[in-house]
Amino acid sequence: MLQTEPIGSIPRPKEVIEAIQAFEKGDLQQTELDKIFDDAVKDTIKKFEETGSPVISDGEQTKPSFATYPVHGLTNLASGGVVIPFDDGHSRQLPVLTEGPFKYGTYAASYLIRAKQYATRPLKQAVISASALSLFYPQDGIEGYSREEFINDLVNEAVADIRKSLEAGAHKVQIDFTEGRLAVKLDPGKGLLKSFIDLNNRVLSHFTPEERMRIGVHTCPGGDHDATHSADVDYKELLPLLFELNVGNFYMEFAGEKDKDHVLEVIKEYRKPDQTVFLGVIDVINEKVEDPTDVEALILHAAEYIPKEYLGTTDDCGYSPFTDDISTSRQTAFAKIKARVEGTKMASAKLG
Repeated sequence: MLQTEPIGSIPRPKEVIEAIQAFEKGDLQQTELDKIFDDAVKDTIKKFEETGSPVISDGEQTKPSFATYPVHGLTNLASGGVVIPFDDGHSRQLPVLTEGPFKYGTYAASYLIRAKQYATRPLKQAVISASALSLFYPQDGIEGYSREEFINDLVNEAVADIRKSLEAGAHKVQIDFTEGRLAVKLDPGKGLLKSFIDLNNRVLSHFTPEERMRIGVHTCPGGDHDATHSADVDYKELLPLLFELNVGNFYMEFAGEKDKDHVLEVIKEYRKPDQTVFLGVIDVINEKVEDPTDVEALILHAAEYIPKEYLGTTDDCGYSPFTDDISTSRQTAFAKIKARVEGTKMASAKLG
């Protein structure tokens, strides 16, 4: 069977969202919050395994967001950082670092360890990219803490985040790099994208070739409240540099693309021989649940451009990258995952 893996997040139950809000207000104790978290993780893994997915995740039930989990609760950050606008008019704003040193408060392995209590199938773990976290450093600098010192600390922490997840038994570690396509939109000259690629490769240089085959990178045009931030950027502007990342696996939004043949041509042109591409065959923004036969057809068409040994499937994006995103129901998310799994099995049988 072709490899098939999720991206990460699943919409949280209403009880989890309300519990997080109550905890932040001081109306709920940590022990009570942990009980609600455990129930949500256990239920998510149960439903994930029922889809037949050979690789699962914890659905990021206890992550505050895919981007800010390492710094959640730290005291040397403030509001007022970089703003990320989405095409429906809403935006997200990153925090800004106020003083050094930069250290993670939470490593992603902690989510993996919690999930392993309940899972019977391989778990993958998503981590945020160093390039995304580099945006936390203020443009006017920090007195007594240079950008160079910050980047050195950031690289060390990003390496530790990946390594701890590998050592904790992650099937794969996926680096979320949703800012890659956005970087091209912000800087069409691609200087920003090149700096992001260089920074992430600096992190990846700390891992052996064998370890990098268990590491991947996820790219998409954003997916928050059924809106995107950079879907208007041509993949041809991103992929030549994206495939310079020293990882073995690429998880790419694809089902939501209008000109799929164009995307496949670009992948065929720039993919390196040892790089596996997990194409998104499920459009997480569209509420309609895909028919497995349509998923099968999409995969078989992609196999005309990508050797089957290096072709996998995934979802276009996570279903709820931020805690409060409930634009897709849990029921719909799991139904879509099941369609991906079934469609992949059908295509695998035909590809032989």
